[in-house]
Amino acid sequence: MLEIVVPGWRALKLKHLVLDLNGTLAVDGELLPIHSRIAKVRQQLEVLLLSADTHGTLEKVAATLGVEAIRLDHDASGSEQKAQHVARLGAESVVAIGNGANDRGMLELAALAVVVIGAEGCALSALTVADVAVPSAGNALDLLLEPRRLVATLRR
Repeated sequence: MLEIVVPGWRALKLKHLVLDLNGTLAVDGELLPIHSRIAKVRQQLEVLLLSADTHGTLEKVAATLGVEAIRLDHDASGSEQKAQHVARLGAESVVAIGNGANDRGMLELAALAVVVIGAEGCALSALTVADVAVPSAGNALDLLLEPRRLVATLRR
């Protein structure tokens, strides 16, 4: 568990990290260099990777990172599916990281929502519901590894 108190905002008791794959952790299907950060985050949070698997790399990435992965149904709303997973975990204990329109639902529900504005850009619908915007997945993970950065950004 990761507990973070943000003065004037809220006290977070996080148990789960829910991650988008493409555009967040990977660019054009290639995993970004985040292995060591994920390993450190896994010491505090259960990590779940959600993806429609556009590039067919979900299982490989999940195995590389040592995390659970769930492939979403291509024919259903990705945003709704991701939101359902966050709700099932208990949204008040989830930090979600994503970049796309299909991430909006999970970002909106999560106790802490971080949007990545990376090489593939960021959907405005995801950005408008996020608590924090960062330029890379590494920066997003660093907020969890160095929570004072998060406090400095979100305190009121």
